[in-house]
Amino acid sequence: MKTKDSLNLLGEVAAKPVSRRRFMAGAAAVAAPMILPSGVLGVGGKPGANERIVTGHIGVGGMGTAHLRGMADHVGAICDVDSQQAAKAMRVLPREVPVYSDYRRLLEDKGIDAVLIAAPDHWHALMMIHACEAGKDVYVEKPACNTIEEGRAMVNAAGRTKRVVQVGSQGRVHPGAITVREFIRDGRIGQVTKVVCWHKDNPIGGDPANNGPAPDHLDWDMWLGPARRRPYNPDGCHRNFRWFLDLGGGQIRDRGAHVFNLASWTLGLDRTGPSRIEATGTAPTTGIWDCPTNFTVTYEFENPKLTVEWAQPGVKAGDFDFGAVYHGTKGKTIMLGGDGRVFPDEQVKEYAKSKGIESALPKRVRAHDYHRKDWLDCIKTRETPGMDIESGHRVASWCILANLAYQLERPVAWDPKAERFVNDESANHLLGSPGRGCWHL
Repeated sequence: MKTKDSLNLLGEVAAKPVSRRRFMAGAAAVAAPMILPSGVLGVGGKPGANERIVTGHIGVGGMGTAHLRGMADHVGAICDVDSQQAAKAMRVLPREVPVYSDYRRLLEDKGIDAVLIAAPDHWHALMMIHACEAGKDVYVEKPACNTIEEGRAMVNAAGRTKRVVQVGSQGRVHPGAITVREFIRDGRIGQVTKVVCWHKDNPIGGDPANNGPAPDHLDWDMWLGPARRRPYNPDGCHRNFRWFLDLGGGQIRDRGAHVFNLASWTLGLDRTGPSRIEATGTAPTTGIWDCPTNFTVTYEFENPKLTVEWAQPGVKAGDFDFGAVYHGTKGKTIMLGGDGRVFPDEQVKEYAKSKGIESALPKRVRAHDYHRKDWLDCIKTRETPGMDIESGHRVASWCILANLAYQLERPVAWDPKAERFVNDESANHLLGSPGRGCWHL
């Protein structure tokens, strides 16, 4: 679609929903979350026009609870290895639904059409693959995968089973992000040659003295799943898993997945990757969290010729904890945020105003609602969602490769087509994980 048409569609964003075709052309649908009459998937796994898509929710703390609130009329079952977390999540629902502690039992539930996975990152791959094999469509939280091999296996599973898979990077449906993308693609800053990203640093902490038996309400062995065995520690469970390189991977895999998501989408990098990665950082000397501080990464891309820089803490280009500056041959533009919060700079706002689409830049946008709606729409139409698993895998790869370069303590050359390090077998051994027990690819 031409730029003018996309901008006109953005001008309509506050007035009415748009079709899937127009959404994919660059406009964000703003209808309320899909609420349909009761029913299940129709013949051939495709729901009819008047059937309700029934969802199962795996991992219901934090973001998982937010999904329950946003999809309350669709929820058919929940699953969590922490019974207290599950009980708390149930209180946000308007009715009783089955509660599972083992996600495999939820996948066996014939009344569930599709699943949302908001479990810790190290579980994303196996849960998504098993869900696809069980005939369920999937919404999996970002970052899509924990290793490069996991990501490729996820892409292959979705293709093999013909399932609709959406990755939870909702920035692509934010009107502010869409407008920045149009601004850049309209040539307003020329050819983009460098993107500079910033984010606050990784925390240092976690007390090894807190190691001990897991509480009765938590199945610690199941929480670990494919991750290496380690003693229970509340400083390493639930949200705190993010500060371990082998589990969450730090800020670059958390918020970085959002910032890189928009850079990849805006600059047409969803089916490729960098050719060289260099990363440096400082290893913590106290606590149990091992993600580096003062972490800087430089990515070099060949086609298009481009450099992307990530810095923690970096230099803030605006009043926000994270964002990116896009440098072009004719100027630059700043995009603050990248998830459900995206704030363009003044020149982009003026651009939107000149195109008559200033209504597309509200202060608050329900991007999560739009993103889930896109997924539900695609389940019905069997079209590809806005953040498909291939795109999600490629974006997650940026984050994974940065951490691997840091651990290797040297720059690495990467072949984005083969998804292998170039002439570097010691590095290639780090592209996957052996898993643990029965939990492996």
